[in-house]
Amino acid sequence: MVMFLVLKKDKKMICTTRCLDPPIDLPQELSLTCEISKNKIHSLSEFPQFSLTPVPNNLHEMSEWGNFLNYLCKKDKVALINFEQYQFYILPPALVSTSSSVNVAYNIDNTGSVDTRPRDSESAGSQLEECGGPNTAEGLKFSRAEETCNEYQSRVPLKNFIRADPSYLKTLGQAHSGWIFGAIAELVDNSKDAKATKMDIFVDIIQLKKSRKDVPMLCLIDDGQGMNHDEVMKMVSFGHKQSHKVDTDRIGKFGVGFKTGAMRLGRDVLVLTQTTTSRSLAFLSQSLNEGKDNIEIPIVSYCRQGQLMEIDLSMQSEALAKYNLKAIKDFSPFNKYLIGEKAALFGTGTGTQIYIWNLDEWGSKYCLEWHDGLKGGSSFHQGDILIRSKRTRSRPGQISQKVKSRPLSKFLTQTIVETGDILRRPVELILGFSQLEWERANCGMFLYWHGRLIEAYKRVGGMTHSADVGRGVIGVVDVTNLMDDEDGRVWVHNNKQGFQDSEQYACLEQWLSRKVDEYWDNNFDALELNKDNCVFKPDHEWVQCDKCRKWRILPTDFDSRKLPLEWFCYMKPFKGHCSDSEQKMAPGIVNVSTKRSGYACLLKDSNDKKVEGVGKTSGADDKSIKYEDAKFPALKRLRKGQWKQ
Repeated sequence: MVMFLVLKKDKKMICTTRCLDPPIDLPQELSLTCEISKNKIHSLSEFPQFSLTPVPNNLHEMSEWGNFLNYLCKKDKVALINFEQYQFYILPPALVSTSSSVNVAYNIDNTGSVDTRPRDSESAGSQLEECGGPNTAEGLKFSRAEETCNEYQSRVPLKNFIRADPSYLKTLGQAHSGWIFGAIAELVDNSKDAKATKMDIFVDIIQLKKSRKDVPMLCLIDDGQGMNHDEVMKMVSFGHKQSHKVDTDRIGKFGVGFKTGAMRLGRDVLVLTQTTTSRSLAFLSQSLNEGKDNIEIPIVSYCRQGQLMEIDLSMQSEALAKYNLKAIKDFSPFNKYLIGEKAALFGTGTGTQIYIWNLDEWGSKYCLEWHDGLKGGSSFHQGDILIRSKRTRSRPGQISQKVKSRPLSKFLTQTIVETGDILRRPVELILGFSQLEWERANCGMFLYWHGRLIEAYKRVGGMTHSADVGRGVIGVVDVTNLMDDEDGRVWVHNNKQGFQDSEQYACLEQWLSRKVDEYWDNNFDALELNKDNCVFKPDHEWVQCDKCRKWRILPTDFDSRKLPLEWFCYMKPFKGHCSDSEQKMAPGIVNVSTKRSGYACLLKDSNDKKVEGVGKTSGADDKSIKYEDAKFPALKRLRKGQWKQ
């Protein structure tokens, strides 16, 4: 751990110093208590030590540092600093110069103990006199300095301070070992918390300096609020204090998402962020920390001065900023020109850029697979980033183009909305049937928290006992109010891939089981079909504008197959404007489809068929739906119902 301290004597500046591995977090300013002769402190060499290096900001500080060390060497004294329960002794160096480093020995004072050992009155008196007199608190504290370190530790319980070995960075990435998509979602959550309206995720190719090898680099760029120096420090540091302020819209709660997500995706990550008044660079790297005993995280912060960004000397000294910037350039593919090029992307705006390289590997390939898109092409030619995993491939983002969204609750039929109270907190559940999920033999609940999908296809009630019961039934529920306590505690795992075992979760499972079983019994167990190969079509079809991203309901007599690949509000059949408000369905009715839903499928056989199906919907009356050129797998026998032909 590296800290910067300003040493003072009688409220006068001596010099700014860099402190390496102090035992505790020290304040930015420390004042000397007094100077003591070395021969009057027994076993001083046995005390643990750390180092101080001068980093003067001007010639005056450099001169004062040299005069201070000259005084200690000529008088053969040590400078005493009392801070909380600690006593720090600045030792004179072997060679005095304006750039000489010094060692600082430290001891822990036990003011609550009573020392009954006989002491030499003359030596004790001289110690007290040098520290300011026998009646001062400093003198009373220092009267016990003759104890050896072993004697002191035998009767005083010492505090334990831990260090983070660089191997801990690998451990952090294991939080998302089961699903790498969760690591990408952590970084997306941070952008959402920063009020970003746009986020680009793509893969670029960059050359490593040492091996001269071209490697892929995952890039995530948003236009959020950015982070100042303190916020960057919290993001990359370990175990910072969590805020007790309740923010209902904020997803990040634990302070570990960036570190676990970035270290799962790759070995090295560079963060470049800008606010309206500052800019910061942070480098979290396994390559930089190889062979070290403690994790080093270089951070460089700048502040805006007019039209320029200058080193923020209130956050670090100029020497430390240069040291950290050199470490970033030595152990990353970035030099000053590339850093400047990336910083220029902000312009006069704000945002955050995250670059991850040395990506995680899957066998001989990378965990991520990417396909370049065609510049200027339509959405059909967009490039994809895919995940190589045992799970179904997912699409976290695309290059320079908008991703087609698919609101789950709008792709259901026979939809109902169930409301209730769990532990005196309101909960709303949307239940419906999905033809697509039926064909895939899927079912279950989708549980959302702050708009983030935490659990998918969670089987409840009769779904857990039979593959046919509940087949195709999908439920959507937002459990934010239930899983957030008023005191700020949340019942979600810190990797946001599951819920904690709690009373809230147990009651939620019971309530969902009861509602799902009632829905299945009322809508499907007694269902009769007149013909086989029946398909359920959504009550309404929807289309999304590729500009304003609002959803519009299509007329029932409109053929969705006639829609173009890219559709806008001014086109048929809506013929409106993007400024028109988005259409909403009445309470209790959530209807589904899209302009490319795939419900109308062509038969591969030479003989065409027309199939009619009769199904019970959310309306009061049953309705008959005709489909041309449709062919689907035969339905299996349900638990109670029978099929008629």
